[in-house]
Amino acid sequence: MTQTVQQHPSGGYIFEELYVGMTAEKAVEVTEARIQQFAEASDDFNPVHMDEAFASKTAYRGRIAHGLLSASFGSAVVGMILPGAGAIFLSQRTSFHKPVKIGDVVVARISVASMDAESARVVLRCEGLVGEDLVMDGEATVRVPRRRRPAKG
Repeated sequence: MTQTVQQHPSGGYIFEELYVGMTAEKAVEVTEARIQQFAEASDDFNPVHMDEAFASKTAYRGRIAHGLLSASFGSAVVGMILPGAGAIFLSQRTSFHKPVKIGDVVVARISVASMDAESARVVLRCEGLVGEDLVMDGEATVRVPRRRRPAKG
């Protein structure tokens, strides 16, 4: 069963609220500002991302976004929606299939693929789409809280 969910009212789902097939999405536009900010944060100023004259002579015929910039949109889903607050990345495997360009809208789709109750670890299927095109996919393993922290007060 696949069901698209929104952010939990508490900010995050606990392990016992998750089930295989649970899915969440976030659409993010790749902008010039995002590429510049990612280059500054990562210190990756590869001219294929930053210099149109250079990039126009590559197989991509123009600038492309950093692959990890697009992949980071999946991190936003994991950290903010599914499972959300308290989820900790343990591993990530990502394959890139098509380039993402400035102006593209990447839909990051995260689905619960399997769960291990003993370790409170969850394997997530991760996909990035631009329109109908799968631009990246892979899986992540995250640890999920078993209970919520009480509200401070």
